[in-house]
Amino acid sequence: MALRHAVLAALLDEELSGYQLVKAFDLGVANFWHAQPQQLYAELTRLEKDGLITGREVIQETRPNKRLFSVTDAGLAELDHFTGTAAKPSFMRDDLVVKVQAADHVDARTLIAQLTERAAFAQAKADLFGKLLRAMRGERAEEDFLRHGERIGPYLTCLRGLDFERGNHDWCERTITILREREGGRAR
Repeated sequence: MALRHAVLAALLDEELSGYQLVKAFDLGVANFWHAQPQQLYAELTRLEKDGLITGREVIQETRPNKRLFSVTDAGLAELDHFTGTAAKPSFMRDDLVVKVQAADHVDARTLIAQLTERAAFAQAKADLFGKLLRAMRGERAEEDFLRHGERIGPYLTCLRGLDFERGNHDWCERTITILREREGGRAR
């Protein structure tokens, strides 16, 4: 997958400015594709040049003018083509996991501190995903929303983000417990 597909998918629901796109990535898209703001702005320029999005200038009286971007028919065709290609298996690349791999040879207290921090971050993200999911479905029960909601793609990706962060949190907590128990056993 290229960044272009993630940007196109983020622009499907509404026109967004570059700033709004950065915020949308922080809230939703970042759970499956991370990008720095400067990468997003550069990608918007490329997508517009390639005719996959179109931008329009909005004149603002009290602020600088802004450009709003939306997906073109060519952009939708690009997403359709992308969807038809085989998905590559995902893989994990996480420096904390590498550190835990070395747990038998390094200071466990340092690992526990980093795991505690990561667990708190994962819990905060899971809480945020929970709020986003409730906002998307409104008063509807989840199963009703999934069966009859207008657009479920963002909801399903948010569910994946929630599961991912819960898994991160649970793994961190379990690893902390194991490392503490092992440290306690050595102190005897």
